Amino acid sequence: MSEVSPLTPNSQIQETNSHLRLLVLSNGHGEDAIAVRIVQELQQQVHPPDIFALPLVGEGYAYQKLNIPLIGSVRAMPSGGFIYMDGWQFLRDMGGGLIQLTFDQILTIRSWVNSQEKSGKNHAILAVGDLLPLFFAWMSGTKYAFVGTAKSEYHVRDEQGLLKRDHPLAHLGHFSGSVYHPWERWLMSHYRCKAVFPRDSLTTKILQKWPIPVFDMGNPMMDGLEPTFPTARFYSIDSEKRELGRPLIITLLPGSRPPEAYANWQKILLAVSALIDMQQTHDWDKFVFLGAIAPSLHFASMHQILQSHGWYPHPDCPVTIPDDSALTFYQKNAYFILTQKAYNDCLHMADIAIAMAGTATEQFVGLGKPAITMPGKGPQFNPKFAQTQSRLLGPSVILVEEPHEVAQAVRSLFANPDKLHVIAENGLRRMGKAGAAKRIAECLMEKL
Repeated sequence: MSEVSPLTPNSQIQETNSHLRLLVLSNGHGEDAIAVRIVQELQQQVHPPDIFALPLVGEGYAYQKLNIPLIGSVRAMPSGGFIYMDGWQFLRDMGGGLIQLTFDQILTIRSWVNSQEKSGKNHAILAVGDLLPLFFAWMSGTKYAFVGTAKSEYHVRDEQGLLKRDHPLAHLGHFSGSVYHPWERWLMSHYRCKAVFPRDSLTTKILQKWPIPVFDMGNPMMDGLEPTFPTARFYSIDSEKRELGRPLIITLLPGSRPPEAYANWQKILLAVSALIDMQQTHDWDKFVFLGAIAPSLHFASMHQILQSHGWYPHPDCPVTIPDDSALTFYQKNAYFILTQKAYNDCLHMADIAIAMAGTATEQFVGLGKPAITMPGKGPQFNPKFAQTQSRLLGPSVILVEEPHEVAQAVRSLFANPDKLHVIAENGLRRMGKAGAAKRIAECLMEKL
């Protein structure tokens, strides 16, 4: 009886076919960014999968930067993916071909799965976002995993119980005991769903009530935020004196989507003016404002708007910013620095943020810092979004209606050190520790 070699052609074929081919689905700019972080960690695995992507909203620039092949056609919708915030935006997307695009995307996914099955490839789908990519993953007919970025139990409750809401119907979204509705939980508990990664520990704990393969790995949104300077603090004899004498640093986050961000910028600058007027009656010798401008925005337009509010170019920068293209301005003993390349440093250097952004606000809060927000006209940062974000982030966000209210909010914050301590703990708890993308990638390789 002859021995069978472990390297027979059949075993070689089996080994080749066991190599994972992964299709990533995501539905939005922020979701694309989170998916890309996980993809980058998957590429660092010992046996990395072959990765393909289909952005369901937008054109997938985040994937293109990594040279991830896109399957099917991509198209930007008028809403930018924020149809759940505004029914009018949904109607605009319908006119922009949303129904046909959705139908084409389902066919594209099924076609990709069928081609993998015909060639005997081990394949799976990673859905990142909300119900839409999760539903598409289930429709594919193959195994899948889900990273839930949109929903959190913090939208309706905290560790003590349900939040008080003014509207009697406000808790209908939690009618079944979770922010994830029964049909969403059914998709997550389906036998082809191998792993579910909620965005925080509280949501994970609630989902564990059902037979869902749920894992608490953290929020990839907090990955990749390391600054260029050391964050460890070393205290000396004069540390307290130096701390009292330094300027108050405030980072400004207007969002990343034009033209909305330009309107947000105008509103934020009105709040800045109110703060400078308050400065004369407070203990701070000076302010330093850091304008963290997204690469998607026109830099010249942003500093032209700034100068229209009375800011003048200044040759000296009061802080070290790793951006040779940064511009410094001055007004009434306050400095203003504009940068498009030092986002992480702007988050870490600041004591507080004035924010009208989605992801950026959450990341700032996740560092344990307070953010003051104001609603804009949307489509993203409208009153509904601002209220939803305020519930999601809890005491770390101070929501005001008008720019002139920001000054009093800042005064109140720094008059209450205990509240700042609560905010620091709250942000870290709700957003989690860095390294989630790596933990998710390792779990995916094991489960898929």
